Amino acid sequence: MMCFTTPLLECEKKLLDVIRSKTSKYNVDNIARTNSYRKFFNLHKNIKWSFLASMVSRNAGWNMCDLEGSIYREIIQPEMRRRLFLTYERANWLIFQDAFPQLLLYHYSTKLNRPMFHLLRYFHVSQFMENEWNQFWLFKDENRLLTSLIINEQNVIQEAVLEHPVYKKRVFRSLPFLVQDALHFSVVLFPTCRGELYGASVNKFNNVTRRIDLGKRLASILFDFDLFHLFYEFSERTVHTGSRYDYERFFLKKVERVTPFLRMTYPIINHDIKKRQDWKAKKNKSGKWFNMPIEHIYPIKLTSWYEKKQKQLAAYTAVKQLFN
Repeated sequence: MMCFTTPLLECEKKLLDVIRSKTSKYNVDNIARTNSYRKFFNLHKNIKWSFLASMVSRNAGWNMCDLEGSIYREIIQPEMRRRLFLTYERANWLIFQDAFPQLLLYHYSTKLNRPMFHLLRYFHVSQFMENEWNQFWLFKDENRLLTSLIINEQNVIQEAVLEHPVYKKRVFRSLPFLVQDALHFSVVLFPTCRGELYGASVNKFNNVTRRIDLGKRLASILFDFDLFHLFYEFSERTVHTGSRYDYERFFLKKVERVTPFLRMTYPIINHDIKKRQDWKAKKNKSGKWFNMPIEHIYPIKLTSWYEKKQKQLAAYTAVKQLFN
């Protein structure tokens, strides 16, 4: 349990209000969250996680819009599509609700030239991250902080989403999710303006260690010396709409847009803000997660893989329509 024994200074109270206001303002939908992460990275290039978060959040938006695209509308029932959307949205919202106050506190710490991370507890951020931010302030280990944030955010959504009884029963044990999971359809893609796709996938998505491993592998791809500038160029040149046409328009072989724009498809979802328990109080595996080696078992260039998967989905849709 977090202890609030020291009275806050007036300036600290004002800072908390500013951060709460900004977090609420930008945590409205996937588009706003993605753009906020990207803009923060442009202010603080040493906080690598913010760029990773922006690119992964793009993928969340693409996954949301897939559900109302021409393929998934044919193969997944409306109620299941709604549940999947709400699951993506809840996880996307929760991560931002936890992470953005951390980013803003770092930003204002740099302005004040002193660490303000003791205020993280007022946003119910894990003590684990308060310790990590203080370490970062002293030692400037960018990769350590990147890994810390990957570990933290995956634990934030573990109990609230992955282990939540409703999501667990109605989503993560559903046939559409299990098929996607088994066939590695759930992949995180990093596009380039050359029409190339890089990325990685994971199965057993409900396993927190698997997702942390995925996050570390994705970070190693995103910040690869030879590739980073390509992903950054895409991020800066491409407005995030939620449609996969954001990157498909760069393909050498021209394709039509088959997925919609997010803000023309989904309403703003109002989320319940529930007090979060500190995940670190229940788990003590952070050492293991830090030390896991980064291994790419499969190729990271996924352009051909993506084309093949799209053809498989189209074929499956055509067969399903024959029997309807």
